[in-house]
Amino acid sequence: MVSQESLDLTETYLDLRPDGTVAEVQVTESFWQDLASGAIRIDGRMVMATRMFADMQHWEMHPAGDEILMLMSGRAIVVLEEPEGEREIEVAEGGTAIVPRGRWHRIKVVEPGRMLFMTAGAGTEHKPLDGT
Repeated sequence: MVSQESLDLTETYLDLRPDGTVAEVQVTESFWQDLASGAIRIDGRMVMATRMFADMQHWEMHPAGDEILMLMSGRAIVVLEEPEGEREIEVAEGGTAIVPRGRWHRIKVVEPGRMLFMTAGAGTEHKPLDGT
């Protein structure tokens, strides 16, 4: 059951399940490791927010679906890895970028702020910036 109280999406993520229900996902220190190992499962789309202070130090890719990135405050650049090279989408406060399914991407912070993510998280992959 979902809380009837106000939630901070930086501390409690949401799983928008295929059956139309919403489940709270508690964020622990091992959350990302547990998600990668399968100890935590997100059946639908994960909705979360984070405070962005620094550039992402890796690339990520979501094979299960497109990702929606909404910048609530600050300024950022979403970098997409395209066949012809990197493409940058500058996002200002209140702006949204859509990352296509299966596209490697990362975020560079221009001005610190908060970003909301809506991600089909199943099978998410990461790779280092240098591509190795």
